[in-house]
This record gives sequence, C-alpha cells and structure tokens, in this order.
Amino acid sequence: MIRPFEWFIERFGLRDPHRNFLERPVPQGLSYLYCLGGIAFTAFLLSAFSGIFLTFFYTPSEKEAFQSIVRLHNEVLFGRFMRGLHRWSATLLIISLLLHGLRVFISKAYRAPRELNWISGVCLFISVMVEGFTGYLLPWDQKAYWATVVGTNIISLIPFVGEELLMLIRGGPDVSGATLTRFYSLHTLCVPLLMIFLLWMHFHMIRKLGIARPL
Repeated sequence: MIRPFEWFIERFGLRDPHRNFLERPVPQGLSYLYCLGGIAFTAFLLSAFSGIFLTFFYTPSEKEAFQSIVRLHNEVLFGRFMRGLHRWSATLLIISLLLHGLRVFISKAYRAPRELNWISGVCLFISVMVEGFTGYLLPWDQKAYWATVVGTNIISLIPFVGEELLMLIRGGPDVSGATLTRFYSLHTLCVPLLMIFLLWMHFHMIRKLGIARPL
C-alpha cells in the first residue's frame, strides 16, 4: 500500500508548495492547438455563470419546470440570451474538451510523469457529458422527456446491476418528477462540485509539471 501512495504523492507533486504561481515556463514550438484547454476552461466559466443565473428563475417541479422556462424566455430580462449562452457554452465545452484530449493523446502528453493529469482530464470529460445528459431533461418538454427515457433505458442493459441503477437514477420505474429532481441536483450541485475538484487537480498538475513539450 505504501508504494502506490508514494507514487501518487510524487506524481501529484504534494511535497513542495506552489511558488511563483503566475510564472510558468512555456516550451518552444507550441501552436494554437495548445489553447484548447484554455478555451474549454473559458467555456466552463461561461456555462457556470449563465447556469447560476438560470437557477434563480427555474423551478425543478414536475408541474412548474416547463412554465418556468417559458417565463424565463418571455418575462425575464436577458433570460433568453442567458439560456442560449448556457447551451452554446456547454456545447463549446464538450467540443473543445474532445479536441483537447485528442491533441494530448496524439502528442503523447499522457505519459509519465503526467498520468494523473490524463486521468483527471478523462474524468472531467465524463463529468461534462453527465452534465449535458442531466441538463437535457430540465426543460421538461416532450423532446427532453423521451430523450431521457431512451438514455436511461440504456443503463438497464448493464449486466447484473442495470435494473437497480435504472431505478436509482430515475427514482422509480418511469421518468417522473422524482427523476427531474434528481437530475437537477446532479446538474447544479453534485457534478459541478466534482468538476471543480477535478479542475483544481488538473491545474495543480500542470503547474507542478509544466506544459508538455511538443513531439
């Protein structure tokens, strides 16, 4: 047990404190492809800012969810704009993360000593996809409802534990108000907290190890 723990401490760089936080050596030969991570982080900030705005006007209720979206569009100042910003920044986040991961994989920047950075990045991408899936149900219209039915039905195909996971995620046998409440909690609290931790871990590793040199 000691060796894996020592490996984690060494890779994660917990022995030495941060110094000169705003100063970072940049290797030669970088291209605009190395900006994809920064673009993804900017998209995350825009998505978080617009998402916080939307929570002030959204009602996670089976009877009120759709009507709150309608009121957001028709009565709230900049409501339609902020919802559009939330949607498109989330789309940009997914695309930029996918391209960023592809660039890291092609340039082999996942190799030692950056294994934990790669793992945290993959976990971030999975978290973003969960955010997209849980957020899709929140408008509570016909398209969101049936897309969630199809998406959650796939979970039931997992061997041995599929049915139990389906009941846990839906809060019952069918997509209902309980599902909406659980998806809202995941979308606005649980997954964002996990993403903040993973982002801290990711940036910590970049700060300790620097930017990987191009091949």
